[in-house]
Amino acid sequence: MSIIVSDLSYRYSNQNPLFIHLNFSVEAAEKVSIVGNNGAGKSTLLRLMAGVLQTEEGSIVCSSKPYYVPQHTGILTLTVAEVLQAQEKLCALDAITQGSVLQSDYDALGDDWDIEERCKSALDYWGLPHVKLSSSMNDLSGGEKTKVYLAGLLIHTPEIILLDEPTNHLDRASRDLLYRYIEQSRAAIVIVSHDVTLLNLLNTTYELSEFGVKLYGGNYDFYREQKGLQDNALAESIHEEEKALRLARKKAQEVKQRQEKRMAQGEKVKAQGGAPRILMNAKGGAAENTSAKLKDKHAEIIGESQKKLSELRQQQSALRNLKIDFDNTSLHAGKLLVEASQVNFAYSNTDEMLWAEPVDFKLYSSDRIHISGNNGAGKTTFVNLLAGVLAPSSGEVRRAEFSWIYLDQNYTHVDVDDTVVQLAERYNTQALAEHDIKIRLNRFLFSPDTWDKSCRTLSGGEKMRLYLCCLMISNQTPDLIVLDEPTNNLDISSLEILTQTIKNYRGSLLVISHDRYFVEEIGVNGQLELKR
Repeated sequence: MSIIVSDLSYRYSNQNPLFIHLNFSVEAAEKVSIVGNNGAGKSTLLRLMAGVLQTEEGSIVCSSKPYYVPQHTGILTLTVAEVLQAQEKLCALDAITQGSVLQSDYDALGDDWDIEERCKSALDYWGLPHVKLSSSMNDLSGGEKTKVYLAGLLIHTPEIILLDEPTNHLDRASRDLLYRYIEQSRAAIVIVSHDVTLLNLLNTTYELSEFGVKLYGGNYDFYREQKGLQDNALAESIHEEEKALRLARKKAQEVKQRQEKRMAQGEKVKAQGGAPRILMNAKGGAAENTSAKLKDKHAEIIGESQKKLSELRQQQSALRNLKIDFDNTSLHAGKLLVEASQVNFAYSNTDEMLWAEPVDFKLYSSDRIHISGNNGAGKTTFVNLLAGVLAPSSGEVRRAEFSWIYLDQNYTHVDVDDTVVQLAERYNTQALAEHDIKIRLNRFLFSPDTWDKSCRTLSGGEKMRLYLCCLMISNQTPDLIVLDEPTNNLDISSLEILTQTIKNYRGSLLVISHDRYFVEEIGVNGQLELKR
């Protein structure tokens, strides 16, 4: 075994447990994914396995020290050499080459006389030949930071690798490098990711949920197939239990009516004096006892059925049942929306043009265009030129009248200080009543306890759902949707919701994404590749 997790529980301070009594293991050379909804604790579990967080209950035993690549690199005061865990050896090597004879320097360096060459070679492999070992991580882009961490894999060749959303911010070429590395690696690998292409390279899937951790013996496609079968079986069980509950209530009502009829008949006979009073009183008492017993029995049956139905419904994921469909746009197919002729752009601090060749481009209504290119190729800049946010340095952009919305990876329209309800009310252009707004929030899985929550505290999936809900409240079906890496901060369930929503949308689409699965699923019909 490379990793053994035993009876693991964890909670944040003054909060309910995030998960309790987890038990699972990872074999040597096994490649494992951990999937689950936002908030299930996937990243926390990886941090516990990496030793970044300390276990409170239970234990985690690793056969060797894991190499951990975090999801959020954020603000780092470290140098590249420090992130690569090579700083001490590099300092020792530098001291020795400067003439040091201290034993501590030789002990620190060990046999790693080629550490500097290995570091540079690893950075070159991940497309970072321009990055110096002394560079500050804060001077690098998000994608470059991730690639520095990945470079450490080649330097240390760890036996255990933990990766948290490693393809976020990576371009297509870098993703392909990572896919190839994982396929060829003999290490035990545990990955948290929403990248379906990556998840399908892994031979074991664990699902983390409020019910614990569950093993699925296959890749993500196998997991999704098994989940589909389970969801269908669960839906059928719920349907059958609902039928049983209706039948139990109907039978209880019928028994009640029969008893009431018999008692009424007894009272009538008693009133007419057709039997001795003492006999009628005895029969009446017996009937009342029987009625009470039957009532208790049917109440017990109904109560058990309601409890079972409640338990089944708790197992059913509300996210999987959420369906979002835009109305069709009013534009006829084939209308020219945007035309770019010989367009190029230069940032204010340089005279160098962004693209080697000026770009010509036409977008018609009903087009679904994938804009591709490596990191730094100017994809977002090009979209801003088409939208009129930026003016081209050369060439011309002509636009027709149409409505459009822009969704980026941070869902900037939702990343505001408003509460959930306040943002929904800002989109209430139809003057809907307050209770109608709250009904729509409920449909998009925002329960009353989330209405006063700040939008800034929402997860990526929650921001996506809230923005789509706001569009529905405003009754706004845009003629064009621009997607700029919208899947980076989504969990699997939220990714499926967005994928299905965009798949069903019948307007025009511009999508910037390195997520191969997402691009294929939403059905693009055109491609524009930008090159520096």
